[in-house]
Amino acid sequence: MTSRRRALGLFAGASASIAVPVGATAYESLTPERTGTVLRSRLPLPKPFGVPLPVPAQARPTRRTATTDRYEITQRAARVEIMPGTKTTVWGYDGVFPGPTIAGRSGRTASVHITNSLPVPTSTHLHGGVTPPTSDGYPTDLVVPALCGSTFKPHRMRRMNHGMHTSASAWTFTEGGKTYDYPLEQRAATLWYHDHRMDFSAPQVWRGLAGFFLVHDAEEDALPLPGGDKDIPLLLCDRAFEADGSFRYPANSPSCTGTPGVEAAYMDGVLGDVQLVNGAPWPQAEVSATRHRLRVLNASNARRYNLRLDLEHGGTLPFTQIGSDGGLLGAPQRLASIPMAPAERCDVVVDFSRCPVGSHVTLVNTLADGRMRQVMRFRVVRAEKDHSHVPAKLSEYARLDPAAAVATRHFDFRRTEDMWTINGRGFNASEYLARPRLGTVERWRFSSDFHHPVHLHLAHFQVLSRGGGPPAATDAGWKDTVDVRPYEVVDVLARFSGYKGRYMLHCHNLEHEDMAMMANFEVV
Repeated sequence: MTSRRRALGLFAGASASIAVPVGATAYESLTPERTGTVLRSRLPLPKPFGVPLPVPAQARPTRRTATTDRYEITQRAARVEIMPGTKTTVWGYDGVFPGPTIAGRSGRTASVHITNSLPVPTSTHLHGGVTPPTSDGYPTDLVVPALCGSTFKPHRMRRMNHGMHTSASAWTFTEGGKTYDYPLEQRAATLWYHDHRMDFSAPQVWRGLAGFFLVHDAEEDALPLPGGDKDIPLLLCDRAFEADGSFRYPANSPSCTGTPGVEAAYMDGVLGDVQLVNGAPWPQAEVSATRHRLRVLNASNARRYNLRLDLEHGGTLPFTQIGSDGGLLGAPQRLASIPMAPAERCDVVVDFSRCPVGSHVTLVNTLADGRMRQVMRFRVVRAEKDHSHVPAKLSEYARLDPAAAVATRHFDFRRTEDMWTINGRGFNASEYLARPRLGTVERWRFSSDFHHPVHLHLAHFQVLSRGGGPPAATDAGWKDTVDVRPYEVVDVLARFSGYKGRYMLHCHNLEHEDMAMMANFEVV
């Protein structure tokens, strides 16, 4: 398998400018559409749809000024019930998983103070945020717990494992806590926040360090979309559990204080065998026979989804997509299914009015088998008047002009020996692969040997082409993450606005990220 992948990869790398790289069809026909290796739980798994869907609580500001909302959140361990009848220790924002939802307002600064009461360093990244570099959650910009700050000295953190070069001068340490300032000079969108610690993002997110961050604005407020309890965030992720209910993960260092990375068998990515939605296994939500807005986030380490709504007696229910990673689309589009790679968001409206009261609709993942094919269930429990609708125009949305691109750059994502690389190199905190100018648009080309969800910090982009052809329907809108499939070339137009400074691009398969698939760019 590795030899075939490497041989095909050499050809694909040399042929990145070809519309559809030779070898793509052969690769897909010979291998299943997988993105990692399944880690099996060691406790009996519950029957699906036996627990109600929880909705994360909304964080409340501790202080407001004319321009700023202040939040205080503590990262801490807590014992919570995820699998029925057992307790799991999570590392959570405010001790919950997912973390509390922060609801910000475009043009108002959200000032979020994170106190670290965990036994390990952390770095919090607002995914999709147009954020100053000092608050971006760079992986070596660490908040260390006050009680053990002296344990994490630079000489302990300096290493060259998996090709990642991080000298002592690359690290910054803040003891106890840090305030992250998010100016939110951006449009309404479904964002999320999560841990981004160097070498250990995968196991620390796996343990619970993730939550929603919603941005609202006047343009969105004026639309007659479903709101209130009919605006539902859905954080999808997969996990595995030990017999005692604790999270199971194949880390080289289970304490996240020693050798980073995962056992060799899981280097492609870790897939769990328990589907969680908002931290609950295969939950069920009671809904009325009306329209509902679903803000879907793939927060899995490595699992991809192709989501579909199956009706109880056959047939499917369509999605109406209204938004993507970076906010509203210009106009809605009807979709039979939604492909989602890790870190992607898809904002949809589902109309349950055609479903009889008492019936159910199952959200399924057509890329999975067995239990993991089922995600959650909606049960229609009552009829109601519905004053919402989806207008034909959603947003003022302008397409970027390819002729406006001032540069074209190529980034090749692939495995090189025992690490995941970009342009053949593992991460080096002192290197920059690009220096785009503030206020410009560039054409960035991504090629791959595997499924790589490519994420850009700061810069939002529009997908220009996929495999030499047009973008997929679900590539529409402003994006910050794009799924680059095996031996595929994806071109995007990236807009560098907001701030100068150091930012990153990386694969959002978190096992790939931890094993060197990151690179710096500097906005100048």
